[in-house]
Amino acid sequence: MDSCQLIVFTLIAFDNIKKNKILNTNNQQPTTHNQKKGILLVNLGSPKSTKVEDVKEYLDEFLMDERVIDYRWFFRALLVKGIILKTRPKKSAAAYKTVWTEEGSPLVVITKQIQQKLQKLVDIPVEIGMRYAEPSIETGIRNLVEKGVEEIVLFPLYPQYAMSTTETVIEKAKEVQAKLFPNVKINYVKPFYNKEIYINCLAESIKEKLPENFDLLQFSYHGVPERHIYKTDPTKTCKIGDCCFKEDHPSHQYCYRHQCLKTTELVKQKLGLEDSQVKSTFQSRLGNDKWIEPYTDETLENLPKNGVKNLAIVCPAFVSDCLETLEEISVEGKEEFLLAGGEKFNYIPCLNDEDRWIEVVKQLCEEELA
Repeated sequence: MDSCQLIVFTLIAFDNIKKNKILNTNNQQPTTHNQKKGILLVNLGSPKSTKVEDVKEYLDEFLMDERVIDYRWFFRALLVKGIILKTRPKKSAAAYKTVWTEEGSPLVVITKQIQQKLQKLVDIPVEIGMRYAEPSIETGIRNLVEKGVEEIVLFPLYPQYAMSTTETVIEKAKEVQAKLFPNVKINYVKPFYNKEIYINCLAESIKEKLPENFDLLQFSYHGVPERHIYKTDPTKTCKIGDCCFKEDHPSHQYCYRHQCLKTTELVKQKLGLEDSQVKSTFQSRLGNDKWIEPYTDETLENLPKNGVKNLAIVCPAFVSDCLETLEEISVEGKEEFLLAGGEKFNYIPCLNDEDRWIEVVKQLCEEELA
């Protein structure tokens, strides 16, 4: 090789090295950047066991939340500690025993399964937190911070917005962040009740489990007191029963009832069902206050009288099966329907850890990561 060839070869080699450095730097940047980001999946929570004392501890934290029972502290404490916690824990413990698994609470177990499946699809840390009990939101954030995370996408696992679900999760996370992790940035996945990817996922899941012959597909959502709807509406324009079915209204982004009814409507359209084939109701009433209607239990008792003998029922306020679906609906609800004259009761499970749902979780998180 003469001197000219050597110079040309050296220049080409140097240029390639330079290009490779640039390419390697570009390839490494997302990884380095991603290592500072993480995902926190947040669900409701559950007692740590079915022992009465553990259920009592859980209910105390849950019901003393001012966004669940929104009375002033004194009256809330009088109701919860003075009345409810003296009688309800034993009954609730018995109910939990009917759904408890070898691994523990269905809701916590399923949330862990979602976390594990999602972790295989993303290259950043994924943790879980519960609004009540353990693993707490604080525990989830701390686990991410210990892995070097500086920016968190927090995903409240509730399709529809409500004061007692999404709002309390966000406020609790902000409280923990301000007190313990002031340098950590947190972004929140917004309610996804009308997102096409979610509606497609839910509709496909229902379609696969829907019996060939049915009289009605009932959508049973968790109920809330009517006053919660008004409290969460900063526009002060909501009128229950008046604006829920309007095409567009300022209160819709805060109105839980509208968002539930919209979920039903969109799924109905995807499944090609008629109005007469679907019905939305609300379950889990507590106390004597006026809750949003119609009520699930009363509906189940009246449907057979109106010719509905073969019922399918789904609970789209939940993404994970839990006490409210596995015991309240598929056991108590079934009993109510059959005793009233119903013949077939088909409970359709939540999305749980279905692969298509994990893809939805991934996409919704990626939108915030972007």
